[in-house]
Amino acid sequence: MTDNSTPDARAAAPLRLGTRRSKLAMAQSGLVADAVREVTGRAVELVEITTYGDVSREHLAQIGGTGVFVAALREALLRGEVDFAVHSLKDLPTSQPDDLVLAAVPQREDPRDALVARDGLAFEQLPDGARIGTGSPRRMAQLNAYARSHGLRIETVPIRGNVDTRIGFVRDGDLDAVVLAAAGLSRLGRSGEVTDFLPVDTVLPAPGQGALAIECAASSADLAAALAELDDPYSRAAVTAERALLAALEAGCSAPVGALADLLVDGQVVNELRLRGVVGTTDGSSLVQLSTTGPVPTSHDDAAALGRELAAEMLAKGAAGLMGERAL
Repeated sequence: MTDNSTPDARAAAPLRLGTRRSKLAMAQSGLVADAVREVTGRAVELVEITTYGDVSREHLAQIGGTGVFVAALREALLRGEVDFAVHSLKDLPTSQPDDLVLAAVPQREDPRDALVARDGLAFEQLPDGARIGTGSPRRMAQLNAYARSHGLRIETVPIRGNVDTRIGFVRDGDLDAVVLAAAGLSRLGRSGEVTDFLPVDTVLPAPGQGALAIECAASSADLAAALAELDDPYSRAAVTAERALLAALEAGCSAPVGALADLLVDGQVVNELRLRGVVGTTDGSSLVQLSTTGPVPTSHDDAAALGRELAAEMLAKGAAGLMGERAL
């Protein structure tokens, strides 16, 4: 079908932003839509897309984990049904398709995990045998390890569902607490329900947690250039290092991996990037946790190299054995 509209008319057409339908995804996409309107001067309309991860009731580890919230959005991009898409960056597979471009990683929100517990309790105030809900093997591994090392007894309970459903388990008395991403609660305006922010020294977040990814077709060069104005180079360097570590550790396995790259600041000068990584068994009985520090990466390759370097050290310390044997 021929497009007979004039270039001016096409330029003025609203940009179509592909998003998942959840409240959190819509809130995140709404923030990005506002920013894109600012930089392009064009209207942006949200196109709601249902992904396999949204309709399946299985636990994420069983249905493939990373990628189950992304495939339908990417297919809509490639079919031309939307112009760009917004993802939670931690949902993106670590390999980037050649026909799509990660146009922007906006400034990252708080990467920490947050506790929502009954009676306003902090983690260390939870009763003996407290039942803590999370759908994440990564959180289970670190929470159980922390409890073991501090003589606490907890039970981690696998749960799924949106933020309302998960917090509802606490409100209804089914669980003593749930753990959610602090960034998601902030974007929903629900940070006031957090009873404790878990320090990254206790629980390292998922690689890319707190960051958003704005993706478009590689063929849409002008749009990619416009979206790139929303990119935060420090956030991109950090998540690139974290995802490179994940890719090197993962090797096709579903493993509880946590990673966080943060900038080390001397006065007003950002001079180094520290990358921390952890992998462990979900019962918390074995963890490998290491860190490395290097100059702030100035390219994608430099950031990725930092991640691969730390992954190699973790594998040398036995991380592979915690993720199951891999066929050579």
